Amino acid sequence: MTHGAPDDEQLARFRRVLEASWSLQSSSRWTADNPALGQCGVTALVANDVLGGEIAKTRLTLPGLGEIWHFYNVIGGVRIDFTESQFDAPISYDDVASDRDDAFGDTNADQYGYLKGAVDAALR
Repeated sequence: MTHGAPDDEQLARFRRVLEASWSLQSSSRWTADNPALGQCGVTALVANDVLGGEIAKTRLTLPGLGEIWHFYNVIGGVRIDFTESQFDAPISYDDVASDRDDAFGDTNADQYGYLKGAVDAALR
């Protein structure tokens, strides 16, 4: 993949690879019914590695969790949220600038290493 603005085919391929790679190894909140659950930070990091762009975040209030930060990507000036499917309702995005350190606070080295390795291997 490229660090230029990805085209629709590249984004679709990347999304398929992500969705096939998500598991309990990439998020302890993963479920078969909601595979994107808890994947936002680790996914934003891996998408940033592969596709470039920026990491952004939006504050959400969720039942049982209270206020959380939700991470996603902005690539070529376009917001791309690979994990929005984890939520039942549409998101009202704030597009707060974030960074890798901030997103890494939502995951850990094992989860990141697993997802990065799985995605890199599938994209070869």
